[in-house]
Order: sequence, then C-alpha cells, then structure tokens
Amino acid sequence: MTNPANKRRRACRSETRSFVEGCSRGIIDAEPCPRQFGREASPRCRRMVLAACVLASSMAFIDATALPVALPRLRADLGADLASIQWVLNGYMLALASLTLIGGALADVYGKARMLALGCVLFGLASVACALAPSSAWLIAARVGQGASAAIVAPASLALIGATYPRVERNRAIGVWAAASALTTAGGPVLGGWLTETFGWSSVFWINPPLAFVSVGLLLVFAPRDGRIHRRFDLLGAAILASAIGALTWALSQIGSAEAQAASGIPARSGTVLMTVAGLGIVGLAVYAFWERRSEHPMTPPRLADNRVFLGLNVVTLLVYAGISIMFFLLPFDLVDRRALSPTVAGLAFLPFTLGVGLLSNVFGRLADRIGTQAMLIMGPIGAALAYVWMALGREEPLMLGVIGPMALLGLSFAVLVAPLTASVMSSVDQADEGLASGINNAASRIAQLAGAALAAGIAPFASGHEVGLAVAAATSTCGALAAAMTLTRTAEKAGGSVET
Repeated sequence: MTNPANKRRRACRSETRSFVEGCSRGIIDAEPCPRQFGREASPRCRRMVLAACVLASSMAFIDATALPVALPRLRADLGADLASIQWVLNGYMLALASLTLIGGALADVYGKARMLALGCVLFGLASVACALAPSSAWLIAARVGQGASAAIVAPASLALIGATYPRVERNRAIGVWAAASALTTAGGPVLGGWLTETFGWSSVFWINPPLAFVSVGLLLVFAPRDGRIHRRFDLLGAAILASAIGALTWALSQIGSAEAQAASGIPARSGTVLMTVAGLGIVGLAVYAFWERRSEHPMTPPRLADNRVFLGLNVVTLLVYAGISIMFFLLPFDLVDRRALSPTVAGLAFLPFTLGVGLLSNVFGRLADRIGTQAMLIMGPIGAALAYVWMALGREEPLMLGVIGPMALLGLSFAVLVAPLTASVMSSVDQADEGLASGINNAASRIAQLAGAALAAGIAPFASGHEVGLAVAAATSTCGALAAAMTLTRTAEKAGGSVET
C-alpha cells in the first residue's frame, strides 16, 4: 500500500509552476532556479516548508525572548552573581556559535530538510533536559546541548528556504520567515514571564518540544527532494574556534567581577589572569585563521573570505547583533530589579520590539524586492542606535517613555534590517555554498550575541553599567551602518553602478 505521506511528497515534487526568471543584480548573481537541481516544489509545498522553517527557527531562538525575563528569578533561586548566571545564556550561544559552521556543512552533505528535522528532534530533547534540570551545572550542560542542536537547526532552516525558493521570490520568503518567526516568539517575553511567575523558571523550556514535533511533521510530509554536496568536516577548526571564543567570553564576563574583587582587597593579579585569558583567545582566533588557510576542508573556505560582499555583510551582522544582545541582557534586570516589575509585566515591555519585527518584516522584504537593500541596511542600524540612546537617556523616565517608546523604534529598525540583510547574505554566494554561507552568517550573529551578553555581564556591576552598556550597543550599531555603507558603496563602484542585493 502506498504511504500517503510519500504520495504527497511525490506530488509536491512533480507539480510544476513557472518561476519568473532570475537576473543579475549589480555584481551579485541571482540564485539558480531550483528546477535546475531537480528540487522544484509546488507553491503549496513551498508554503508548508516555509512554515516548518519558521517554527524550527522560532523554537531555536525563542530563548532569546523568553529566557532573559526569567534570569532574575533564576539568579535568585541559584544564588549566583551576574558573571556566573550569564553562562546559562552563553553556554547555549558558545555551542551554537562554534558548531554552526559544521551544521551548515552537514545540511549541504546530508540534506537540508533531513538535518533540519534531526536538529528539531535533538533540540526538543535538550529542552526537556533543561526543564528537568535539578542543578545549575545540569542546566548549563543541557543548554550546551540545546546550542549544539540549534547549530543544526539555524543554518538548515535558512538554507532550505534558499534551496526551495527561486531568487526573485527569496526576499519575500525571507520576509515572511522573519515576520512569522518574530510573531511566533512575540509572546515569548509575556509567556516566559507568566510561566516564571506562576510555575517557576524551568517551565520556560516546555515551550519548545511542541514546536519541534510540528516542524518535523511538516518536513516529513512536504519537504522536496534535497540536493547534496560532498564536503568533509573541519572538526579541529571547530575545536580551535570554540576554545578561542570561550576564552574571550570568559574574560569579558569577568570585567565587573575583577573590579569588585580588587575593591574588596583581593590581590590584583586577577587582572593579569584576565589579560592572559583574553590574549589566549586572540591567539586562538589567529591560529584558527592560519589553520583555515592550511586545512584541506576548511569551515570558512578562503573563497568566502575573499568575497568582499559576503565578508562585509557578516561584519554588519556581528556589529548589529552584538548591540541588541547587550540590550537584551541588561533590560530585564533593570525592569525587575530596579523598576520592581513582575516578570509578566517585564515581558510585556518587549512586545513592541517583537511585534514591530513580526508585523513589518514582510512589508520591508517586499519593498527590498522592488528598490534594493542598500538604504535599508544603513537605516536599520542607525535606527537601532537611536533607540539604545533613547533608552539610556530615559532610564529615570516613566515606563512608556523610557522603555516602550525606544523598544517600538528598535522593532521598526530591525524590521527594516533583518530580511534585507539575510537575503543579501544568501544572494552573495553560489548555490553550492548555501548551507555553509547560512552557517557562517548564523555563527557571526551568535558570536556577536555571545560577546554582547558577556560584555554586558561584565559592565553591569558598575554604578552606571546600564547606561554604559547601552552606549556601547549604540556605538556597535552605528559602526554596523558604516560597515554596510562602505561594503555596498565599494560594490557599486566596482560594478560601475548601483547595487541591488
């Protein structure tokens, strides 16, 4: 008897629709039509695959909105300081950042849909382990497992969208992905705050398993046939990168703790330790760069490092996501500890951001298809920088003026930025590097968030740590706008005209 799911999958693969033929935009070639690789899907199947990618991405990143609201309660329950409790976030992001490149390569070799389904299953299981954690050590270990699973989910989801949609529809599809993912997670802060207040912080992790179950089901039924690329994995490179990032992260997170220890009379040699560990991290990054030039199967091939557009857009990603990570770490403590808000009300303060991104990303994705992305990649980071400055200056103002207003501006700014940035990164590489490029870009954003959270944890203990942290966030976002302008201007000059990425 024919399996209905297999029958539907064959129908999805066999139905044909005419795609608008892709064309070259500036010096960046449009992605080839999926029909050329035998993986064309009907419009209905494309929508279902997009829905699966949305749910998977929402599951992988929902902790970014739900968990920070629970951190004050988590810190109180465990009796930990900021420099220690931030490893609940950074244990996750460290594994995600260091393994995402491997996850992208796995998606290319074994199939994007197959690896996305596997990543969803593993992430759901790791979430259950987090929810049942009896100690902080268990929780951090389970969070590392979540990060390793997300390292598969994050690049595979975007790469699957790229493999399913033709170039001329990709900005729109990624706009839908960004909007729907944000709407799915928009309730994260409110739900996370309510769950923490009612059932405790561990209940936050029960959000993910149902999303994993639905995502896997959609992929099993609707995902088209995958194209595979033969590529080996640079495990040594991943280990070097993870060690270097971990050393730098620990050094950043201990800035405030070292100052407090010195004020308490503890020998100042702790500063020497910080400098030594930070130096080892920098040396580790240099060793990683050297190894990637020598390795036969590098995680970051030299051809991608020599791609100025791809490199510049990843620099923009690093700077912009470092800024927002600083804000997301600092704000919950200000809302709960200083303003004395309940976790539920504190979660509501994040809604203007998530709803702004969710409701407007698709609009700006469509606009990018018509006018190009250059202006958006500059205005988005500038708007974010203004939001951070507003939030810093309005700390003593009422909640509506000091928090809700700047969060609304931040949501609008990221709605302008996210879909065009993601689409531009995916369009700057050849089809053979889709999964790898997605992995590198995801790694860049996670490394940025990792460093941002660590830096925020180090700055927070100081008297003006909140304001200084937001000023640093504004500075990194402004640098992101400058990096986007320089990258796209050089590209336009090289092409002899305007660039429409």
